[in-house]
Amino acid sequence: MSQEQWTAVDRYITDRLVAPDAVLEAALDASEKAGLPAINVAPNQGKLLMLLAQIHGARRILEVGTLGGYSTLWLARALPPGGRIVTLEAVPKHAEVARENFARAGLSDVVEVRVGPALETLPQLAKEGQAPFDLTFIDADKVNTAEYFAWALKLSRKGSVILTDNVVRKGGIIDGASTDANVQGMRRFYETVAAEPRVSATAVQTVGSKGHDGFSLALVTG
Repeated sequence: MSQEQWTAVDRYITDRLVAPDAVLEAALDASEKAGLPAINVAPNQGKLLMLLAQIHGARRILEVGTLGGYSTLWLARALPPGGRIVTLEAVPKHAEVARENFARAGLSDVVEVRVGPALETLPQLAKEGQAPFDLTFIDADKVNTAEYFAWALKLSRKGSVILTDNVVRKGGIIDGASTDANVQGMRRFYETVAAEPRVSATAVQTVGSKGHDGFSLALVTG
């Protein structure tokens, strides 16, 4: 199979199961016009995030890596009345675009954007007593993913769910000799999760419009 076919299948799924949405489309358009990298989740993946959050009954959500806020919008839509999402973004320009997208969606009161390196803002959340979060979605730089996961666990409770994106790297994770810092970062993430007795986790590789990659899901059990 080819990238062209994977993309066509994603389009087929999206056309049938993900209804057109002006707010979400406007968010993507605004991100593109602002020159943000087109690395947001695909529409069918965004809806999967929303459904997982709804199934879990999440009221407080943490996101590491905002970009233009596309995945944030999907997650925010899963929240019940009174729910809240905190999203962390290192790049001020990205955060500005995201805030505009949240305002357009009428979700400024639901979504809080924290700007700065996540390894600085995550400890701040802990100091402020923001924990626990019911669900965390990690989709930021891959080099520090293991550290993000460790902080997500600190900010979780028994029964919380931690989702992590881009955990396959086109199959690169099986290459221990890789010189790709993103691959090595993700391998450290797997080692961290595997050694952590307080979670039960798995990962699934995927193909689609974003190529060959995958995501992991960890349930906090203790």
